[in-house]
Amino acid sequence: MTDSVATVSETARTKKSWNQKAKLQKRLFVLVAVGPCLAGYMLFTLYPNLLSVYYAFLSWDGISEKKFVGFENFVYMIKDRFVWRALTHNLLLMLTVPALTVFLSLCLAYLLIYKRYREASFYKVLFFFPNVLATVVVTLLWAFIYDGSYGMLNGLLRLIGIDIGEYYWLGEKSTALWALLPPMIWGGVGFYVVIFMNAMRSIPDSLYESAVMEGAGHWTRLFRITIPLISPVIYVSVLFLVLGVLKGFEMVLILTNGGPAGSTDVIGLYMFNLAFGADSHNYGYASAIGMLLFVILIVAKLVIDKYTKKDGYEF
Repeated sequence: MTDSVATVSETARTKKSWNQKAKLQKRLFVLVAVGPCLAGYMLFTLYPNLLSVYYAFLSWDGISEKKFVGFENFVYMIKDRFVWRALTHNLLLMLTVPALTVFLSLCLAYLLIYKRYREASFYKVLFFFPNVLATVVVTLLWAFIYDGSYGMLNGLLRLIGIDIGEYYWLGEKSTALWALLPPMIWGGVGFYVVIFMNAMRSIPDSLYESAVMEGAGHWTRLFRITIPLISPVIYVSVLFLVLGVLKGFEMVLILTNGGPAGSTDVIGLYMFNLAFGADSHNYGYASAIGMLLFVILIVAKLVIDKYTKKDGYEF
């Protein structure tokens, strides 16, 4: 009897030791797997963001002594007409670029999936090609297209009988902002064509066969079947595009640097020039604008969540 009790006790101790070792190994694995990523996030994302909140209450050019100014940067920001001009341009881009990018991507993906072109694989690679190129390369390519002296756009217009002379599309206030749309859309369509094609492949063919038997055309099938069934994917795509347009400024920086006369300035570029421009190094005010941009991004996310359907249909 004593030997049986001792055996059971020894087994319990062995099991407890094994469980403790398993828990230790699990924690060690999580630490090794997640630790470097978490450390990188805290060092390169969380810490700079928290530091920018601190800078927002200072008057500092990065060299001289820091001066605490409280909410002066925020008060000045509300009165700064350049901030509101830049936000207006962001709003115009936010309303056009995501909508056109998603619409064109959906149409192209639908054609490649359901028209069953033999060259569909080639077209898929062709549409995705701009995403392989660096943003700087894509932007310089479009700068060449828009050039007034030897640009491709003016040359094509002359070929079809429209001679506008040496018109600089990026140098005129009336066309500069709208000239930013094609490179932004062209640079994103290919990526979302691939995303939407993969989503469409998960839709059963029987649904389309039934719709065809009922006499539904391609537009009806696209808007009544395809779009509702992949709505969660469209939601994520719209969210990424809207947030990207709000905080992105690389193409604007290279193509126009906010000109002419501020007609293409966006909030991200305005903040960048305030902090790192040749004529200004106002880290405190730039950080305050960064906090404004953060709030706008959160509000945009909440608005998209409220008015966009995220749940798909069961089939």
